[in-house]
Amino acid sequence: MKNLILRTVTGVLFVALIVGGIACSPVTFALLFALVTGLTLWEFSTVVNRYAGAEVNRLINTVGGVYLFLAFFYYFSGYLNGLPDVGVFIPYLLTLIYLPVSELYLRRPDPLKNWGYAFASQLYVALPFSLLNVLAFQYDAFSGRVVYLWFIPLSVFVFLWTSDTGAYCCGSLLHRYFPAKLFPRISPAKSWVGSIGGGLLCLGAAALLWHFFGCFTLLQWMGLGLVVCVFGTWGDLVESLFKRELGIKDSGHMLPGHGGLLDRFDSSLMAIPAAVLYLYTIAFF
Repeated sequence: MKNLILRTVTGVLFVALIVGGIACSPVTFALLFALVTGLTLWEFSTVVNRYAGAEVNRLINTVGGVYLFLAFFYYFSGYLNGLPDVGVFIPYLLTLIYLPVSELYLRRPDPLKNWGYAFASQLYVALPFSLLNVLAFQYDAFSGRVVYLWFIPLSVFVFLWTSDTGAYCCGSLLHRYFPAKLFPRISPAKSWVGSIGGGLLCLGAAALLWHFFGCFTLLQWMGLGLVVCVFGTWGDLVESLFKRELGIKDSGHMLPGHGGLLDRFDSSLMAIPAAVLYLYTIAFF
């Protein structure tokens, strides 16, 4: 019971922080996810150094990833309505150059492992969080200005939360009647009926978002909800595979009752890039 209360309180505060940080202003959005990017990269580097025998430079890796997020923020926000300069990304290239070149001089026993995990963290963690800026900022041709559409990045998290809720409720209630497992090798607790329930609840959330915000058609909102639901499930499974290979239960202990930041944002690391691809695809049709 005590652990349930702790988990509930942490979950409520977590949701309030995400919603408040995104909805309040572009600045709070940037500060929040720059911090999340940095802490998640540090956690990833710590885990692979401790359990995978790597020696990733946590400081350089983390600073590089945070800079990438802020560069995306500056470029796509304009900031807001200045002239974005692609040169803002050049300093990030120094990180990509430093990580492999440094191994020439450090003489560590397994440089390939260090490169692999360092670059993996940039692709797996830093890039997806950075792509939130692509969702958040759009150029309005009528006003000639960049606008902050905070409800689009927030919708990704809303879909992920409703998907998890629907999957848990349907899985708990109906698993005895429909016991087929979704991916038993990686996550024995996930069932097909739970995933379907999560998808249906996402469709309901999509209808509400369409009602309150418009912006897209109802079918486009529903398509976004399903894309986030499917890729969020894969994101959860990918992180489960990552932890299983390392032999750990949680990626960290930063969130009491919930584990680490990777445990909380695992679904979004696949859902965010998928949402960007989906929205850019429908923009061409």
